[in-house]
Amino acid sequence: MEISILQPNAWFLGAAVLLDFAIGDPVYSAHPIRLMGRTLTFFEKRLRAMHADGYGGGILLFVLLACTWAGGISGLELLIDRVSHPAAIAIHVFFVYSFLALHDLFRHVWAVERAARRGDVESARAAIGQLVGRDTGQLDLAACRRAAIESLSENLSDGFISPLFWYGIAGLPGIVLFKIASTMDSMVGYKTPRYLQFGWCGARLDDVMNFVPARITWLLLAMIALFLPGCSAKKALAIGWRQHAILPGPNAGWSEAATAGAIQRKLIGPIWRNGVLVTDVWLGDSEDQAAGQTGDVRRASLLIGATGVLAATVVVLALM
Repeated sequence: MEISILQPNAWFLGAAVLLDFAIGDPVYSAHPIRLMGRTLTFFEKRLRAMHADGYGGGILLFVLLACTWAGGISGLELLIDRVSHPAAIAIHVFFVYSFLALHDLFRHVWAVERAARRGDVESARAAIGQLVGRDTGQLDLAACRRAAIESLSENLSDGFISPLFWYGIAGLPGIVLFKIASTMDSMVGYKTPRYLQFGWCGARLDDVMNFVPARITWLLLAMIALFLPGCSAKKALAIGWRQHAILPGPNAGWSEAATAGAIQRKLIGPIWRNGVLVTDVWLGDSEDQAAGQTGDVRRASLLIGATGVLAATVVVLALM
């Protein structure tokens, strides 16, 4: 029986993951995520012009994006599949590859680490500024490294394992819908007067769609920690369970707290935003050192990279 071009496929996913691992995600103006962001901005302007800027407008924004992107890509695939099945496969793999973001995350993180190893605090601050929204002017090299590890652990879940999860559940439309929710959350999911109501739908959808993958990430991190020197599976499980709620939101804390436990280093610390100290809490065992020393980014990178490989392998094997 012929498999629908839209359904999850182990070979297509394996090819997309290998492309991400091998070459990453090139930056270009017509990248699907960039185009999705522009589409969102276009619809937001039109909805606000019609005074649809409350809860209903945010829900309508999702519907419009889903019809445009999930519907558009699905329709394109079905149409091309009638003409050329190999071309449809290539487009399928291209979109899945474009919606995975692990290689580029490592590229940014290691730009921070290289600058830190040179003792170049200004370059380290500039590099970490590509990953985080906090003030970077007050960060020392250790704080830059901590922020890099935090970004690595958080984005493992919502940038890689969640897309894998939704692809495995619902194929190409599933991963597209996840990226729509993720894009909405990053662009309009703010708790500000302008977006509190309008961005509610995107923020809540992102929470819901990351809920299960975030907890899977916690367990996978602990599993990988069993086999890596200098890591602790026991702390990954315990600290992930006890401290995940320290961070705002229902999901981000699971991977960050698990990573702190696994690499046996404290994360977070003082964070400034717009000149205001927004938090001064720490994740991790109180008896562990604060992350930021030589070797910490390497250990975290091994942990996150191996966890990503494990997650991709599990989904590919499950689809087989």
